[in-house]
Amino acid sequence: MSIFFTADTHFCHKNIIKHEDRPFNSIEEMNEIMIKKWNAKVRPTDTIYILGDFIFSDGVTATQLVKRLNGKKYLIKGNHDLFLKDNKFDRSLLGWIKDYYLLKNNNIKYVLFHYPIQVWDCKHHGSIHLYGHVHSNHHPLLVQLGKAYNVGVDVNNYTPISLEEVLRKLNWIEIWF
Repeated sequence: MSIFFTADTHFCHKNIIKHEDRPFNSIEEMNEIMIKKWNAKVRPTDTIYILGDFIFSDGVTATQLVKRLNGKKYLIKGNHDLFLKDNKFDRSLLGWIKDYYLLKNNNIKYVLFHYPIQVWDCKHHGSIHLYGHVHSNHHPLLVQLGKAYNVGVDVNNYTPISLEEVLRKLNWIEIWF
């Protein structure tokens, strides 16, 4: 069983294609390609933490979409997750829904939050902050974050990223193994 992360999928969000210059011609194409990439990487028994801005739709559509995605899914709320307010969304499809989460794995703490933050729990003691929201790695403040990584799809080839990949990108792989 592997652990994955993603953020800012914005499934069903038509305007995100234009706003973020995504290489898709329609929301249907974007949804199908991202579902295919997700399921090619994440197995049904894997765990995936979604760090916000997951689905931009009503509850019925969101339920149908979540059922198509592999993995045990946990959601950190983002500012565009309005489907959560629709009582027709089947919340049982998600392990939990939170604003913030501290994940502990192999003696490393991971602070999961939709937004990038400057200071987080145990920042100066080896913890790693995973975030989304910004859709790129080009904001000048992001350079100052330190041990933090943007798990958003716009900077990760529109696919979830594994825990091992995060550690490799942060040059921490030797600690994990």
